[in-house]
Amino acid sequence: MEESTELREEWTLLLWTTVAVLVPVLITLWCSFQRPKRKVQLKDLFRKSKHGWHYTDLFNKPTYCCVCSQPILQGAFCDCCGICADEECIQRADRILSCKEIMTQSQTDGRFYHQWVRGNVPLASYCAECKQQCGNQPKLCDYRCVWCQTTVHDDCLSSLNDDLCDLGEFRSVIIPPYYLYQVNKLRRRHPDEYSKLAAVCGSGWTPVLVLANTRSGNNMGEVLLGEFRTLLNPVQVFDLSELPPSKALQLCTLLPPGSVRVLVCGGDGTVGWVLDAIDTMKLKGQDQFIPLVTILPLGTGNDLSNSLGWGAGYAGEIPVEQVLRNVLEAEVVQMDRWKVQVVSKGNYFRKPKVLSMNNYFSVGPDALMALNFHAHREKTPSFFSSRIINKMLHYYSFNLELDGEQVTLPSLEGIIVCNIGYWGGGCRLWEGMGDEPYPPTRVDDGLLEVVGVYGSFHCAQIQVNLANPVRLGQAHTVRLVLKSSRMPMQVDGEPWAQGPCTITITHKTQALMLYHSAEHTDDDDSSASEAEEPSADHIDTASNTQETVTVS
Repeated sequence: MEESTELREEWTLLLWTTVAVLVPVLITLWCSFQRPKRKVQLKDLFRKSKHGWHYTDLFNKPTYCCVCSQPILQGAFCDCCGICADEECIQRADRILSCKEIMTQSQTDGRFYHQWVRGNVPLASYCAECKQQCGNQPKLCDYRCVWCQTTVHDDCLSSLNDDLCDLGEFRSVIIPPYYLYQVNKLRRRHPDEYSKLAAVCGSGWTPVLVLANTRSGNNMGEVLLGEFRTLLNPVQVFDLSELPPSKALQLCTLLPPGSVRVLVCGGDGTVGWVLDAIDTMKLKGQDQFIPLVTILPLGTGNDLSNSLGWGAGYAGEIPVEQVLRNVLEAEVVQMDRWKVQVVSKGNYFRKPKVLSMNNYFSVGPDALMALNFHAHREKTPSFFSSRIINKMLHYYSFNLELDGEQVTLPSLEGIIVCNIGYWGGGCRLWEGMGDEPYPPTRVDDGLLEVVGVYGSFHCAQIQVNLANPVRLGQAHTVRLVLKSSRMPMQVDGEPWAQGPCTITITHKTQALMLYHSAEHTDDDDSSASEAEEPSADHIDTASNTQETVTVS
């Protein structure tokens, strides 16, 4: 009898344990299945709203509805002002709760006041009045200003000494809504007028525009857009999947000349896209509005970001507040940009292919890897195989000229022309390894570094610091002629298959970039990191002259 009772108790315990494990799992699976469906159903509602709604549920960050004060099981939050609402209250929240106004007149006395949102205050916040911790009480007990991020207890709000909003820590990078209101009232749009209006924003005002590519990285771009909209004026945060940089950068023409900094959230390709748009501004005669460009690296590679001290990738390891502080502390450097012109053999009367280069140009196994990756990503068959490319340069040849002088080439299978210090996702190609005395690369000297590789295995050895490339020299002019065959080539990670041709790379312009000298890159060698940093004393004064790199 006792054995039967013990067995029954064991089965009862096993049953309840199974239920306790399975029920949360089933609920999680059900919510995961419903989430995409609910997002689609709510998309039309979100599109018509004045808020920047994004779907949320119980399994995201726990929140309370700002309308009914109940915990949100399924609902939405606004990434601009932080208001949260469950599904039944979204439309009502649209009617009774205002979002951040990107352009508005200050109050009648010329002052700007806090815009409070109740509830869902970040943990570890502190009340501006009593200095005690906020955000540790359930439901909607505390308030937060959507502009300066000041937090205050419900009981302390009425006794707050000063209700004026100074836009908080990041007032020097925020575009105030009252500034845009005054700009809109101007009868004469002139840079001098913008400078006068900027006086109300305080000294040292350097507004930051955020341009994020949501297709870069593991959905990090979408997260960053929301976080920056919370801290800044939503008008200065752009999603490049919806608006191209050429249009986003026109906001610079409404701000004081020389005051704007642009934070590009994306890979090296996104940075090149933005820099091309800045070149277009120059062609339109908007040189005085050209911004300084900095990078928050997403995706893979990020050799340009690494060369400028911003690291090889961002995965949320530091908060966006620190990112903005780093942008304000960064140093200005000039970076060479190059024009790559490809003229196919026998097609001299056709318009040549013209590309912009910031990082590097390559032909051979390095470009083959990029081409195969691109083909896999586009789900198209690759034109080349590694077996073919490994033999191709033994049967076909090309000529290389540096500053007009013919270079005798060993039995190479690829050539890489670099403008920056990093290559291949974090490898210092020119300096290499060992005790060989090679001068460090610079991004502002008007010179290109040209190296050769023996094959794909040699490339792999270089990337793990087991071998050095064949250094062919530094030059202002490089000329490479592919005499026959069809070869893989790439410019800044954009690959293509190219037949016999002449490739010419010429100095195009210099871009104003921001260098983060306080942060180490992927390279553990601190001396190499210091060597990469350009200084104003070494900026090439001859950069305005025509410097040509030609690869035929």
